[in-house]
Amino acid sequence: MAWADMQAKWDEVFNKAAAEVELPGFRKGQAPINIVEPRILPQVQQEALKQIMPAALIEALQGSTYVPIDYPQYNVTAFQKGGELKFTARVTVKPEVKVGNYKIVNAKRPQIKLADDVEVDKILADLFERWKAAQAVQAANTQVQGPAAAGGSMSFNQPAQPATAQTGVVPTAPNDDFAKAMGANSLVELKTKIKTDLEAEAKYNNELDYEESILQEVEKITNVDIPEVLIQDELARMLLSLQRNVSDRGLLMEEYLKGQKKTVEQLKAEWRPQAERNVRMELGLSEIARQENVNINDEELQAEVDKIQDNKVKQQFTQQEPRMHLRHALRQTKTLNLLKTIVK
Repeated sequence: MAWADMQAKWDEVFNKAAAEVELPGFRKGQAPINIVEPRILPQVQQEALKQIMPAALIEALQGSTYVPIDYPQYNVTAFQKGGELKFTARVTVKPEVKVGNYKIVNAKRPQIKLADDVEVDKILADLFERWKAAQAVQAANTQVQGPAAAGGSMSFNQPAQPATAQTGVVPTAPNDDFAKAMGANSLVELKTKIKTDLEAEAKYNNELDYEESILQEVEKITNVDIPEVLIQDELARMLLSLQRNVSDRGLLMEEYLKGQKKTVEQLKAEWRPQAERNVRMELGLSEIARQENVNINDEELQAEVDKIQDNKVKQQFTQQEPRMHLRHALRQTKTLNLLKTIVK
């Protein structure tokens, strides 16, 4: 790759890095270039090549039949500022995928189970008991701290009686005062809100179940020789998901594995059949997208990037590879939504 083809990107990265340099005797970003350049050259080279090589690879693959399905591994064989860039990129190419007649698969939407009064009353009772316990703790703290702060004596003979907004006494059963503490205007409104939330959750779970049934059917009619790298990538994703789940429960991964009496490799061995099914489904869905000409245009992609609130995460999508993988994920979702309209 000629220097002229990458100088603009190099200068962009260099100027951005130079603007952040602070040196004694100079204002931020104002130090002479001949002093700044040796300090930031390794950083600039790494960042510039990280952007230049993926763009060059994507351009090189345009019009070819090769479709990368994982992150390429780059190896720079020759490069210096002002000179030619030579590099190799190792990618896993999408294998040949054959999918059966997905338009006649049998994936029926499960019937939604609507919330009944028994479920509502159970949640209401649980909320009420937790609220009462919190009120008791608050009252006890007030009783102990109040007189001490005023210099008076503390009495342990009078039971804690936390006040509500209306009556000054904690109710023995859910009532309007309790409902107002929960953010509703009345007990009737609170019950309605609980029922509405239960039904919304049921509909959401129903949709997930329906999508899963479609994907399972896609997996069944997909024939492909799965590359090992994709299976390993899926196993790594499953392991990361488990680690997050374990962490959310306040445990260390080592503790979890000890409790299960298993090693990471044993878990991966158990998960492998599921990992293969997941990859087969993913490849099948991608092939359906190709057959149905499902695509994500630049406007759709940018709209999704614009939804990201975290600026650090958002910044990642200024680069080619993350945008490519986001486009793929959006295409898969769009294809699944299309299948929902055509399967039996």
